[in-house]
Amino acid sequence: MLFVLGLVPLLGWAVVLIGFPVMVAGMVLGCHDQAAGRPLRIEHLFAGLRVHSGNLALVGVFYLLGGLIAGFVSAIIGGGAALTGYVVGALAGLGLGLISGVVLGSMVFSILWVLLITALWFAAPLVVLRDTPPLDAMKLSLSACFGNFGAFVLLGVLIYVLIWVAMVPAGLGVLVLVPVLAGTLYASYQDIFGTPPALPAPSDAPTAE
Repeated sequence: MLFVLGLVPLLGWAVVLIGFPVMVAGMVLGCHDQAAGRPLRIEHLFAGLRVHSGNLALVGVFYLLGGLIAGFVSAIIGGGAALTGYVVGALAGLGLGLISGVVLGSMVFSILWVLLITALWFAAPLVVLRDTPPLDAMKLSLSACFGNFGAFVLLGVLIYVLIWVAMVPAGLGVLVLVPVLAGTLYASYQDIFGTPPALPAPSDAPTAE
């Protein structure tokens, strides 16, 4: 459904970005039920529409606004670098200015986008499983990702590689990758935010007779 909406220019992509946390929440709820021994059902895909849908949509709105701000800031910085190259000098200087502007703008956008992804990663599970307000959920997600920076970087690299691998067989690998990513998200959420398992009660030490 979200893929079909994404084919609509501009408005479709806005709806996709806003609805993305809702879809993720449904998959997280499915993983949560399965971990509790309950069966996984097709209805879990739409569970995010029934549980905290308003807050989940707000997470999507903040995600959309963050992407727009990242694009705007990178364009301003990149354009400023290109303009500096134009003012400084001749034709060669203009070329260098344009190149440096594109490179700098791309770097700034990439950094801001990574920050946005880290803020989004745990946001949906926090909203749907812990009833955390949207902005607080994104702040907690950002803090958790940077608190586990090495693991998050490794996970990001693996996901990047898996996405390319999944696209090889005419994109059909995505049908396998999406459930894997949902399970990965839930497992990482439980590892950081879940209640640690209770330690077994110590057995009584044998008494010497």
